[in-house]
Amino acid sequence: MASRARVRAPELTGKGGWLNTGNKDLTLSDLRGRIVVLDFWTFCCVNCLHVLDELRELEERHRDTVVIIGVHSPKFVHEAEHQAVVDAVERYGVEHPVLDDPELTTWKQYAVRAWPTLVVIDPEGYVVAQHAGEGHAHAIEKLVEELEAEHEAKGTLHRGDGPYVPPEPVATDLRFPGKAVRLPGGGFLVSDTTRHQLVELAADGEQVLRRIGTGERGLTPDTFNEPQGLALLPDGKVAVADTVNHAIRVLDLDSGALETVAGTGKQWWQGSPTSGPAREVDLSSPWDLAWWQDRLWIAMAGVHQLWTYDPAAGTVEVAAGTTNEGLVDGPAAEAWFAQPSGLAAAGDRLWIADSETSAVRWAEPAEAGAGYVIRTAVGTGLFDFGHRDGAADQALLQHPLGVTALPDGSVAIADTYNHALRRFDPASGEVTTLAKDLREPSDAVLVDGDLVVVESARHRLTRLRLPEEAIRVDSVAHRTQRAATEVAPGALRLEVVFQAPAGQKLDIRYGPSTRLLVSATPPELLADGAGAGTDLTRDLVLADGMTEGVLHVSAMAASCDDAPDIEYPACHVHQQDWGVPVEIAEGGVARLGLVLAGLDAE
Repeated sequence: MASRARVRAPELTGKGGWLNTGNKDLTLSDLRGRIVVLDFWTFCCVNCLHVLDELRELEERHRDTVVIIGVHSPKFVHEAEHQAVVDAVERYGVEHPVLDDPELTTWKQYAVRAWPTLVVIDPEGYVVAQHAGEGHAHAIEKLVEELEAEHEAKGTLHRGDGPYVPPEPVATDLRFPGKAVRLPGGGFLVSDTTRHQLVELAADGEQVLRRIGTGERGLTPDTFNEPQGLALLPDGKVAVADTVNHAIRVLDLDSGALETVAGTGKQWWQGSPTSGPAREVDLSSPWDLAWWQDRLWIAMAGVHQLWTYDPAAGTVEVAAGTTNEGLVDGPAAEAWFAQPSGLAAAGDRLWIADSETSAVRWAEPAEAGAGYVIRTAVGTGLFDFGHRDGAADQALLQHPLGVTALPDGSVAIADTYNHALRRFDPASGEVTTLAKDLREPSDAVLVDGDLVVVESARHRLTRLRLPEEAIRVDSVAHRTQRAATEVAPGALRLEVVFQAPAGQKLDIRYGPSTRLLVSATPPELLADGAGAGTDLTRDLVLADGMTEGVLHVSAMAASCDDAPDIEYPACHVHQQDWGVPVEIAEGGVARLGLVLAGLDAE
């Protein structure tokens, strides 16, 4: 076995305390003798949710040797609220201990720079690996097997039950519902996300008429996996965004039959097809749906794009977005999104809740008649958010998940992390607040001039009469609280660290197996070094006169089994996006190291 660097793991501390431990505080000494995987996550981040699912099989297979610890490290202000973390742990079915670290104390101790990041600690309490982003489950599985063998032989591996203590279940008709649609008969169909079901409610929004799905995770004719978006189709059936199954399903309301019409059940990765027969193309966390321009439009949160499904042709294709995360308007093929999570069709516009940029945007046909263009109504980027009304170019939202077209041409916004219902009026260019004191609203349905709001964290639908006047709200603005990295003026060496997992090598059969994309906010921050390339190392030049900004780095590496006797080697894609706040100052570092997989030697 190759020798590893031995770095003593810092203690686990967080002001919010521990969840899923039966009210017991854990320390690293309590975990000595076990292999510990720290999962630095935040519940707004779809990539973090992907990793939660990647870890489920590891948890099950190595339950007596591995302890997974979620370290919740918030991006948004709302995510620093303890009750919000409690809700998220239940909402996403997290079945391991979670440390609530609202002040990023443990995040800083482990020098984490991105969500999600996984850190592996051996049974003697040493850090042996770090992985940023998705796609590392195979590598961690191999490392766990090595550590089990090594420490079993040394006598330092202690098998047994882990510290996870499940919370007491709570009886409610809905549990963290995601989206809703009004049915032709006047009732509602609601995605009961945490219970992996759809629930049909009567017109009062309360009486349960039937449940669809067994309540178990799965991709069978009677199961879902955290369903979210719903859309009525022209033939009267309902399309369902089966989010964690990475699939689009269609429900026949009369017969109750459920059909998978798009997706393979596997998550889309870079290099996979982006168009073709719908059942043969992978999708990635479809979050919401809308029927517009004779197609079913899909908010593909997992890859920061919009896709379409054509029922007549039985095909899917990318309609907008590059997979880069951010806020860039323009021709659809060049636009950047950040977890689009809500859609609403209104005439020649498709409204979009772009959650991670705290933005509301829209798509419309291009004037030339070919394709679409993307424009932004509210929002400035990944790092600014808050609750501010007024002119749209100054207004602020906080991680909105839903949009609803109103009869007067305006759009209602489920401003999720502000616990509010907001409104954008294109005619006046103003943003106002319609209602507050909701609890994580994620969608709203127009009913006879009222709005029926999905209050996800109150597990109910709430009917609101649209007010004649807006509510006055004290203005609040925020930026993400991660500390900026001080970098020296001028030249900056960027190095993305990637070490192929044991038994694997970089896959170069079809050309370079790595990719690096660098940009900045503002763009003027970089005098040189922006753009795409295949080398994971790049020399950047910071522009004279700039004092601060954000470096956006996207890296991908593909590795395959390295054994001559394997005829068809298994290959794995590792990828991550970083947004690194920087301050330019004399005495700052001249090298920026970002770990994709392995340990940074410097």
